[in-house]
Amino acid sequence: MKKETPCKITSIGGSALIEGIMMRGPKKTTVAVRVGEEEIYTENLDAKTLGEKYKFFKTPFIRGFASLIDSMKLSYKSLMISANKALEAGEIEEEEPGRFEKWLTEKFGDKLMSVLMVFSTIIGFALAIFLFFFLPTFLYDLIAFEGSVLYGNVFFKSVFEGILKIALFLGYIVLVARMNEMKRVFMYHGAEHKTIACYEAGEELTPENIKKHTRFHPRCGTSFLVYMLILGILIGLFIPYFPGAFSWLRPAIKILILPITCGIGYELLRLCGKFNNAVTRALSTPGIWAQHITTKEPDEKMLEVAIAAMKSVIPEDGTDIVKK
Repeated sequence: MKKETPCKITSIGGSALIEGIMMRGPKKTTVAVRVGEEEIYTENLDAKTLGEKYKFFKTPFIRGFASLIDSMKLSYKSLMISANKALEAGEIEEEEPGRFEKWLTEKFGDKLMSVLMVFSTIIGFALAIFLFFFLPTFLYDLIAFEGSVLYGNVFFKSVFEGILKIALFLGYIVLVARMNEMKRVFMYHGAEHKTIACYEAGEELTPENIKKHTRFHPRCGTSFLVYMLILGILIGLFIPYFPGAFSWLRPAIKILILPITCGIGYELLRLCGKFNNAVTRALSTPGIWAQHITTKEPDEKMLEVAIAAMKSVIPEDGTDIVKK
């Protein structure tokens, strides 16, 4: 598909959910979920950001980390709504619960889904910290024995850690893309991008118009993660090499400066989303490549969900438009 040149740039963004889409505009945030063949459930969320509460979090290079926290909280709320609605509508097949699941249901009742989401989030964070911060350092130290050219070499270590993290990330999304449930989420992700592209092209939001637009967008969470991984290589060049018993200090420092890395990545994302030139296209390319995995072509029913979410958050006064 050829590169599109939008006639306007919007600040509206979103995320794919279970049988649905969340769209976030400057004044409203809406979740739309398919709950029947001809029915779409919509719900507006209270989404006051850290920047709205505290002006400090609107500062360039600070707002990136604040935006990440806001997005995670909003995504959690949206995912809970979509999961519950999809279950109620029978869009997700419920398996017969085992003994442990029955015990959990008796113990937590209606709060079970929230408890499981919190637990899975904690486990996910712990696993991500281990895989993307401590494991690469540990593996490099295994092969960089004392006396070798690798030992004490910050450049080789940073490149090794970065390449391993990129391989882990791509490997993970390739594996989850093979799951039927995730294939549908990635199709909704494609619907979200195509709908925003249609709106930025100045066309009426209909399934027929949306179908012809690209499913790749420079202002995407996938691109943000790719920026973070690449920035990790560059920032790693300035973090000292700690051999032996103190090797854990390097990943610990990377975790501590994560807000700075997020800030830089966020500013790059905004830059690439706002401008369309040779530099921003080059910066966007790795993220667009990754979106070939995390987005899929949606069906018409999915586009209808995206339209419902998108139309709900478009402000009448045009305050979402950042550039024409």
